[in-house]
Amino acid sequence: MNKLAFVFPGQGAQAVGMGKDFCEKYDVAKRLFKEADEALGYSIQQMCFEGPAEDLKLTANTQPAILTMSVISYAILKEHGIEPEIVGGHSLGEYSALVAADVLNFQDAVSLVHKRGQYMQEAVPVGEGGMAAIIGLGDDVIADACAKAEKEAGVVQPVNFNCPGQTVIAGSTKGVEAAVETLKAAGAKKAVILPVSAPFHSTLMQPAAVKLAAELDKVEIRDAKTPVVSNYTGAIEQKADEIKANLVAQADHPVKWIACVKAMQDFGADTFVEAGPGKTLCGFNKRIDRSLTSMNVENLETLQKTLDYFKEVR
Repeated sequence: MNKLAFVFPGQGAQAVGMGKDFCEKYDVAKRLFKEADEALGYSIQQMCFEGPAEDLKLTANTQPAILTMSVISYAILKEHGIEPEIVGGHSLGEYSALVAADVLNFQDAVSLVHKRGQYMQEAVPVGEGGMAAIIGLGDDVIADACAKAEKEAGVVQPVNFNCPGQTVIAGSTKGVEAAVETLKAAGAKKAVILPVSAPFHSTLMQPAAVKLAAELDKVEIRDAKTPVVSNYTGAIEQKADEIKANLVAQADHPVKWIACVKAMQDFGADTFVEAGPGKTLCGFNKRIDRSLTSMNVENLETLQKTLDYFKEVR
């Protein structure tokens, strides 16, 4: 084994019931849920365990819920002596990575992503913005189609460079719909409107970025103890001032996830643990480089599989 990377998922991985089995076995899970509830002023633990799913899907709830679950998964792995040498997170997941790298205090991060979710939703009224996943076309083709649709219908841009052959676009509802039609005609295997409530990472998120900058001014941001990759630059960042500026820019700029994974590989990482709900990032890794070893930890079953793997390789 070379170097170990931990990666943390973004929005969309939430599910009612998440974290319950961890809480039954691990005190650290109970403690972190309690701290999250205190930071928010309502019970995100109850929402994670019992739902309803409609409430958990609201951006202002989804973001702290996934961050809490991700940090719990990280903390449990740490208790078992498994720690990363580099970290990264997809969109919202970057905040989980920054907790793991000791850049942000956990409660500050919970409060920040709750507000981040609110600001993102407020930036564009529901129904006026959207996102779509484009499968099977090159980035240049997608960028050209978006530029054409933007002139004719409204704002639309590529915003998530997830893995080769999968890019997400975002913008005004009309702009996204026009780009989807153009991309279908251009030969996309799939061009699917996503069930999200805002055009994340597009220039329409600029009002959210401004408000987020004001919130980041209120919390302590430290230099990273573990190298962390930035969604905005696609490179390793460790200085507090750079990290802070990148978090603001991340809100209304694309997520360069392929570049993030490549930066972790260049650092020497060949084994990746996705800490938190779902296994989306493991899927991206397969498309980025099949030689990478990827596993996820989201419940007791996946934790045991991961612990078994590390027993064998150590």
